[in-house]
Amino acid sequence: MNKANQIEMTRLLALGSLAGLIVLGLAWEMWLAPIRPGGSLLALKVLPLVIPLAGIWKNRMYTYRWVSLMVWLYFTEGVVRAWSDRPPGNYLAMAEVVLCLLLFAACALHVRARFKDLPQAAVTGRTAS
Repeated sequence: MNKANQIEMTRLLALGSLAGLIVLGLAWEMWLAPIRPGGSLLALKVLPLVIPLAGIWKNRMYTYRWVSLMVWLYFTEGVVRAWSDRPPGNYLAMAEVVLCLLLFAACALHVRARFKDLPQAAVTGRTAS
């Protein structure tokens, strides 16, 4: 697989898993297994996930880097709720964990592929004097 295909594949995987987390979070807290009947304000947890959509869509390296850190908050929520919730909430939490791992892997692989294309001076931050 050439570098351009790898970058595009990781971008699409990141977009898909991010969109999946948004849809899952909304559906989970509003209809599938809300904490309170009729939905809860916990659905607002997806708002931070909407912010990086434009950056990933536009292939901005910085967005991939900070999303790979932010996703661990959702991973932690998924792990806790997978072990403390009962069906169907725990199954939805397991799906959240899988989507978080996919998003992290996509971001990490994307950044790695893009860094391989950069000249060494740009990676280390050194300039010619």
